[in-house]
Amino acid sequence: MWAHIPHWPQNSRPFASFVDRPSAPFRLGAGSQRGFDGFPRLKHNPPRMIPATIQEIERTIRNVPDFPKPGIQFKDITPVLADGHLFGSVIAHLLSDVKPGSVDKIVGIDARGFIFGAAAAAQIGAGFVPVRKKGKLPWATHEQSYDLEYGSNTVAIHTDAIHPGERVLLVDDLLATGGTAAAALKLVERLGGTVVGVRFVIELLFLNGRERITATDVRSLIAY
Repeated sequence: MWAHIPHWPQNSRPFASFVDRPSAPFRLGAGSQRGFDGFPRLKHNPPRMIPATIQEIERTIRNVPDFPKPGIQFKDITPVLADGHLFGSVIAHLLSDVKPGSVDKIVGIDARGFIFGAAAAAQIGAGFVPVRKKGKLPWATHEQSYDLEYGSNTVAIHTDAIHPGERVLLVDDLLATGGTAAAALKLVERLGGTVVGVRFVIELLFLNGRERITATDVRSLIAY
């Protein structure tokens, strides 16, 4: 269908765009450029961050007694997450020995591992893969069970999340007994991924979690 569009004389058009007829000259400053619509764009060059020390990060972790049950000293990382500089510093330390282009996928474990794993993946341009509790992923999955002190638990990964030969870094917030991390690593290996390292923010040494992890390059930032 054709519509009749009236021709407006140049000097009597009902409106004119800013790009067509700017009311005043607009000078672009250093480091700026025009976008596709002709409007100015300013390049954002944030200052290079100097990471906080591991000691500064550790001092911010909150100790919560008797949570989630009596006798447990819970390590609360939310004060670290609430501070942009500290949060960014944790990611920087987790990736301090990761060479650019050496990791294809970062796997994060449900649930706090998603926070650090996704941020780390975005930082180095890698894909992020969630390992979730059984029944929480919508697509076809592989599952892996592991033993708890009383009973067992099961985690799952999408069958197409990792391709054979892809280099994978596992990232989680806490290494305790090591059961969840060990199960996640088995899922990665089942999909044909190559585990290049495992990184934790916190490790509870007295639980000997490393004994259950088959990967050779296992590191943690803070140990208790």
